[in-house]
Amino acid sequence: MSDISWEPPYCGEAANCYRIGTDDQGNSYIALAGAEDTFLTDTQEALQQMIRDIKAGKADHLL
Repeated sequence: MSDISWEPPYCGEAANCYRIGTDDQGNSYIALAGAEDTFLTDTQEALQQMIRDIKAGKADHLL
C-alpha cells in the first residue's frame, strides 16, 4: 500500500473533523481526524466531485 499524505483537518461547525489525503498512485482518501487508519478511498476525481457537491450544498449534511 502507498503512503498517504494527509492534509490538515477540516472541521465543520458541529464537531467532526475530516482529513483528506492522496497517494502517489492518484488515489484520494477521506477519514475522520484521529481515525486515519479507517478511511474511504476512491479516485481523486471522484472525491473532488463529492467535495464540489458538498460545497454546492447538495450534501452538506455529510460535513
